[in-house]
Amino acid sequence: MAPTIVRDGPFRLFFFSREESRIHVHVAHPAGEAKFWLTPEVHLAVNIGLSPTQVRQAQAVVSAHLQEIQDAWYRHFGG
Repeated sequence: MAPTIVRDGPFRLFFFSREESRIHVHVAHPAGEAKFWLTPEVHLAVNIGLSPTQVRQAQAVVSAHLQEIQDAWYRHFGG
C-alpha cells in the first residue's frame, strides 16, 4: 500500500506501508523517483532518474509540505 499524501505540480508524495520505521517520504516524478529522510532535517536518501534540478525541486516540495507529511505518517503508522 502506498498512500498519496500530496500532489504538487509534477510531484506525488507518498510512503509505503511496512517499509521501515524511520520517517521518510517518496517523491514520484515523470522522470524518476526520490526518497527523503525527514528527520532531523529533510535529506535525500535515494535518487533514481531525477536531475539535480528536479531533486532540488522535490526537496523544496517536501519541505513545503513537511507538517502535512508528518501528520499523515503518524495517522497511518501511529506515534
